[in-house]
Amino acid sequence: MRLIHWDCLEEMKKFNDNYIDLTVTSPPYDNLRTYTWSLEWWEHIWKPIIEELYRITKDWWVVVWVVWDATIKWSETGTSFKQALYFKECWFNLHDTMIWEKTTPVPQFKTKRYTQSFEYMFILSKWKPNICNYLETKCKTAWMKKNRNNKWAFSMNSADKPRNEITITKDKKILNNVRKYPVWWKKDLWHPAVFPEQLAEDHILSRSNEWDIIFDPFAWSWTVWKMAKLNNRKYILIEKVEEYFNIINERLTF
Repeated sequence: MRLIHWDCLEEMKKFNDNYIDLTVTSPPYDNLRTYTWSLEWWEHIWKPIIEELYRITKDWWVVVWVVWDATIKWSETGTSFKQALYFKECWFNLHDTMIWEKTTPVPQFKTKRYTQSFEYMFILSKWKPNICNYLETKCKTAWMKKNRNNKWAFSMNSADKPRNEITITKDKKILNNVRKYPVWWKKDLWHPAVFPEQLAEDHILSRSNEWDIIFDPFAWSWTVWKMAKLNNRKYILIEKVEEYFNIINERLTF
């Protein structure tokens, strides 16, 4: 279990090949976020990082890449797609394109487009993923009865719905790939872009087992560490900004 204060690309170069089980991270978003330091985040930065991620990720394992696009001169940059396609060029599979739907009210701006209320969660796999612990939710139709024509049947003795054509629905169903999480926009937060804890935990639970190594090259806040620790995973975090590094380091003592 390690917390590293340095440039993530330089540190990743020190890792052995096929070392990391699962990466859950969110890059700087086209310089969309305003932090306390100046960081150019263009192709010359993120391409080498993606290349290193492929090298250090174990075969059959996954990178979860949460990303959004800035809007510059009335056009979205499309960097999220460029990054996803570059993952494919580096031999990752684009295993799933998941959507984070933001349930917290999003500020509306009259920019002749609809309010942006989601982000991409790209699931990039090195070959076919070997783990998928399906997450489930309570089924709204739990224990209700259906016949073979998928019509609701409320009586097992109905003449037009014989007993052998009746099925009872399950109490739970597997989640789909659109997930709803709140956005933390509280003024008292010490970081401008804190991951929803449930988002990090869902990916960690779904794509890893206990004692696997969870990696976050852009630690920003404590969320991935916290969810990894609570769910008995090992972790490696890298944070370049000293202010955030010191706060995470303090939280590691809890």
